[in-house]
Amino acid sequence: MKVSGQQIVPSYERLLLICCAATFACYCGSYMRIPVVPLYAKLLGAGTVQIGMINSTFLLVAGAFSLPLGLISDRLGRKLLILCGLLVIGVTSILLTFATSARQIGFIYFFFGMGVASFGPTMMSFVADFSPLTHIGRSYGWYTLAIYSGMSLGPALGGGIAQMLGYKSVFVLAGVFLIVTAAIVFFILPRARHVIVNRAPKRPALETLRLLSRNPLLLTCWLVTLGGCMGLGMFITFIPLDSQSHGLQIGQIGIIFGAQAVANALSRIPFGRLSDYVSRRSNLVTAGFVCYAAALAGFGVAVSLSGFVIFAVLAGIGMGLAFTAVGALIAEVVEPGVRGVAMGGYNSCIYLGMMLGSLVMGAVIRAIGYPHAFFIISAINLAVTAVFTLVFTLARTRAGSEASA
Repeated sequence: MKVSGQQIVPSYERLLLICCAATFACYCGSYMRIPVVPLYAKLLGAGTVQIGMINSTFLLVAGAFSLPLGLISDRLGRKLLILCGLLVIGVTSILLTFATSARQIGFIYFFFGMGVASFGPTMMSFVADFSPLTHIGRSYGWYTLAIYSGMSLGPALGGGIAQMLGYKSVFVLAGVFLIVTAAIVFFILPRARHVIVNRAPKRPALETLRLLSRNPLLLTCWLVTLGGCMGLGMFITFIPLDSQSHGLQIGQIGIIFGAQAVANALSRIPFGRLSDYVSRRSNLVTAGFVCYAAALAGFGVAVSLSGFVIFAVLAGIGMGLAFTAVGALIAEVVEPGVRGVAMGGYNSCIYLGMMLGSLVMGAVIRAIGYPHAFFIISAINLAVTAVFTLVFTLARTRAGSEASA
């Protein structure tokens, strides 16, 4: 089957299914511990500051190591880093059963962050490796759907298991599940060099970093991702507190998060396909982040459940459009030989942005309150989106001038 003159790899659909299944299993198993670890740490005597530091450690390490581990995946191969990530995440989950203090949990979460940093950018790069250029958008649509589905189901499973069997049972079951997943992936996932569609020569590490640092299109993709994830970090951390201050109950707060998650996940497939058909994916990124910024500003004026839900749905749609398109765009603006480090930088921006949104905006909220803080984070997103749009517009203008010369 040919698409736009390219021969689609015969195993494209099967490979995408394998990658999505492995990704779903990774994030489902990883996020089973998310609602349990704070409670377990509290049981061990940790205070709120220590519990916050545990999660910050995970985000910081995942952000800091995503780029270098992406670079390593360009050198040593995608499959090795994918397997290492799954095994590290699984082993750290089991090790939590032996933790006797918050400090030990934080130490284990350091390696948990490294495991996520090893798996995330590498799998993203692998999906781009075997996807024809005409299908990258829909590939990332399905891939990110697998991520968000795992993130949504994992905490529900973890909470249910903890209630029935206890906290440590969650850690053991999640760890075994991930190690079994790694074993299955070892046998059924081919090495990237056997399925890669667009091969490029590998470059020395310093040359790779120098090349990427001179790629303004990639750098602005990273920048807009960082800004967007600052908004996401603020949403996850402070919407529960803001909505509670308006009289909403815990069940209603769950509805807000559920609305955002469902809208985000379900929009990935159609928007991924859309990005394959439009001539300029960057326009979809701009539209998505403008929609997302509007939703963030809306949270600043929301005072009722219906208001919060409406803006949560709008935020989910904006994220689905923007992040699906920007992931495909990164794969498009760099050559395949440096895609691992490019995706590593993208994942670094995700985790560091979420951490900054939680830490920085917490201080802003304390100083000026929730409404103004949401307006500020909305303005930050609009500003980085404007920079992104300007850079891509100038690049198109320059390319058009060179073509006509």
